[in-house]
Amino acid sequence: MKNLVKTGYIALLLLAFICCTQPTSYLSYFNKNPLINETGTDVISRFNTPKGFERKSVKQTSFAHYLQNLPLKVVGSKVKYYDGSIKHKDVYDAVVDIDIDNKNLQQCADAIMRLRAEYFYAQKAYENISFNLTNGFRVDYSKWMKGNRVLVKGNQTYWQKSAAPSNTYKDLRNYLNFVFAYAGTLSLEKMLYTKDLKDIAIGDVFVIGGSPGHAVIVVDVAENLKREKVFLLAQSYLPAQEIQILKNLNDRQLSPWYSANIIDELITPEWMFKANHLKAWEKN
Repeated sequence: MKNLVKTGYIALLLLAFICCTQPTSYLSYFNKNPLINETGTDVISRFNTPKGFERKSVKQTSFAHYLQNLPLKVVGSKVKYYDGSIKHKDVYDAVVDIDIDNKNLQQCADAIMRLRAEYFYAQKAYENISFNLTNGFRVDYSKWMKGNRVLVKGNQTYWQKSAAPSNTYKDLRNYLNFVFAYAGTLSLEKMLYTKDLKDIAIGDVFVIGGSPGHAVIVVDVAENLKREKVFLLAQSYLPAQEIQILKNLNDRQLSPWYSANIIDELITPEWMFKANHLKAWEKN
């Protein structure tokens, strides 16, 4: 019995020593989030669904599939701002592995438009890459490809042929940088369609138009047998920064997933939305 007591005492001392000398590694071992698979390299493999919830299959060529398969940086990576500095706020669980320009352009709504454009560009559906500027002027990438450029003079906006036809990836990025400079949450909100929260789907957007406003995009959805839904959110923010998968600071056990059983407010780490701020790209 004395040997057992002595052994237990030594074990407790060893445990205390480990806790005091190696707090980060030891405590993280016990605090690992079961909903996060640290070896996952994209959204669908990094984040496990909550118990009782399952993802529904999506078409491989869909925007939903593109978002579920967004590449992620390794666990522990920090979000970088456009100038290379680090975002230290504890509001995200992963960083999307997509570059940003060194200009303060790709902010919240811009990042969402970037994802949409990147998807269509990869699908060679160039005619679907189109966004409105804040003044309502429509900028189609299909026109940009032909060498047309948008001139902005005061309140006047119009196309002018000023370049050779081209469709390189650099052309797409130049097009997007122009859109980012003259579009935002106000224009994005106007071009999307209101959607009922019970029908939330991958690719939908919570958006409040304003100066500033904010927008976040749904990058994954899971459902249980009761048809209740949970979802993951991604955002950029001010100033321009890498896209990040948000934590749910109001429900640590569910985080990073959010419940769609929202009565009134959706509280994200850096913005609050109403349930009726959910928008879709297509009309129901």
